[in-house]
Amino acid sequence: MGRSLLRTDEELSQIYHRHVKTVYRVCFMHMKNNHDTEDMVQNTFLRLMRDGTRFESEEHEKAWLIRTATNLCKDHFRHWWTKRVGMDAVADVAAEDAITIDETLNKVIKLPSKYKTVVYMYYYEGYSTVEIARILGKKVSTIRSHLHTGRKLLRIEMEGDME
Repeated sequence: MGRSLLRTDEELSQIYHRHVKTVYRVCFMHMKNNHDTEDMVQNTFLRLMRDGTRFESEEHEKAWLIRTATNLCKDHFRHWWTKRVGMDAVADVAAEDAITIDETLNKVIKLPSKYKTVVYMYYYEGYSTVEIARILGKKVSTIRSHLHTGRKLLRIEMEGDME
């Protein structure tokens, strides 16, 4: 016999509607195109369906989803197929529900992974460095260092555009 469901359809639906936009934005930061982003969002919520974690609060729920989405996106780029095909060669195709990317967000997306995740979570999601450290399972000093370096890289990039 199959195992029983860990969460009801209603619970999953509520979690999905509460956090899908955040998960989408986090995945888009890594994937840089709508199709792969949608796949990673789906994979994140599939992982949620199979996982037995009991959340203490909505913030715990959101943190778990952000960390899971980030890890799934990073794992995607470690896969042999991605390394052979080269995702940079694939043309981006616009989707109906595309997120708006301004110049600043575009520069954040181009940062190295360890910096862009921290910068995005700090400025776009409003997390503190302590919260980001807890979510990503890293030391607070590491997060602050990544945030400092990310800001520095963004400043250099933006000053280069002004010249």
